[in-house]
Amino acid sequence: MVKVVMLQTGDGTMVILTSHSSPTDEALIAKLVSKGIEKFIAHEIPIELAKERYGHHFNAVADDLRETGDIRVLDYSGGRAFKLFKFRELGPAIEYEDGEVITRRS
Repeated sequence: MVKVVMLQTGDGTMVILTSHSSPTDEALIAKLVSKGIEKFIAHEIPIELAKERYGHHFNAVADDLRETGDIRVLDYSGGRAFKLFKFRELGPAIEYEDGEVITRRS
């Protein structure tokens, strides 16, 4: 199953697709850390909403994810990604820092 996750990092906002079960999945976090993303706030985005907002681009990236697995960047443009979704459309904030995961509920 594909998950859509908005990541807010020190370098900005991005949206990723992942085959991992959750933004708190240890393998996903290890992959992000290996790419230099050592601190982030993550929010899951409902998959149907992401499909609606990104259209054909979503399908192209998702197809690539299925072929190679793991993680693909759907949107590198932090400004666009941040504007596409309202806060109320996002899942709860998940913070990662210093090897610790914190999930905050509203």
